[in-house]
Amino acid sequence: MLRRILVAAVVVVGAVAAVIASRPSEFRVARATTIAAPPAVVFAQINDFHKWETWNPWGKMDPGMKQSYEGEPAGVGAVYRWSGNNEVGEGRMTIVESRPNQQVKVQLEFHKPFAATSLATFTLMPQGINQTLVTWSMEGQNNFMAKAVHMVMNMDTMIGGQFEKGLAAMRTAAEAAAKS
Repeated sequence: MLRRILVAAVVVVGAVAAVIASRPSEFRVARATTIAAPPAVVFAQINDFHKWETWNPWGKMDPGMKQSYEGEPAGVGAVYRWSGNNEVGEGRMTIVESRPNQQVKVQLEFHKPFAATSLATFTLMPQGINQTLVTWSMEGQNNFMAKAVHMVMNMDTMIGGQFEKGLAAMRTAAEAAAKS
């Protein structure tokens, strides 16, 4: 009897592991919004980590979060480090590509609560006169543990909701900057 229970447990664990292993090894989350400001004004909000304080949704989750800046003041080579509560964790962002008024790519390195790397891309497209379509995307690799977690937590909903909040706050900041 004990042997049958053990065999059944091994079969169930093996089946769950097979399902987890079959999950996608890559993820991508994206959200977009139109901002009533020219691309240059929106680009300035993204290309300088110091300006992220006004629109970064994770910064609002932990007002006591420690932040520091290194490298270039803006653009390629600019580095932002953070360390906060369990919701925001700890990590580092580095601007790795910056095409004025078109695109900014940011390498994300998460240290806590889990180690991971991702690439965030902000793409700017002019929309008529003084409007910009901004797309914020993030992509990365899912290891076995991430695949297991994503079976119960929807990455698109979890991260996408924060992107939506951030883009709304970015819209407010950029539109105010365009008027001044």
